Formats: sequence, structure tokens, C-alpha cells
Amino acid sequence: MEELLKTNDMTLIAYVEALLKDANIPYQVLDQNMSVIEGSIGILPRRVLVPEDRLTEARTLITDAGEGASLPPAAR
Repeated sequence: MEELLKTNDMTLIAYVEALLKDANIPYQVLDQNMSVIEGSIGILPRRVLVPEDRLTEARTLITDAGEGASLPPAAR
């Protein structure tokens, strides 16, 4: 699995999850349970990971959906 996105914007994560799900790209969201430790205030970023062989496809999907600026610079 490779990191596609790292953000604390829960709306963006939900949007990316929906895009990936619709495109049948497997994904995992890591660090969700950190919200318990941080007190659910959303300051710690969550990471969205996809299989390495689907990373380019996922990056293209996110960019085409207008969220390319949210990807790490190397992913653009």
C-alpha cells in the first residue's frame, strides 16, 4: 500500500473514499483511531492508502475530480 493522501479534512477523506469506492480501487484510511487520543478535535491527519499498482490511477482520479491540489507535490 502506498500513501495517496494525508489530511485532517474529514470531508475530503469522505469524498476521496467515495471516488475510490466508485472506481473499485481498494483503499485503507489509517490513523482514524487517533481521534480518541487527540480528543476528536481533528488536528491529527489521516492517511489514505491504495495498492501500489493502483496509485497512478487513484492520483489521476483525484486530480480529475478537482482535488489534485490536495495530493502531495510528488503526486501531482
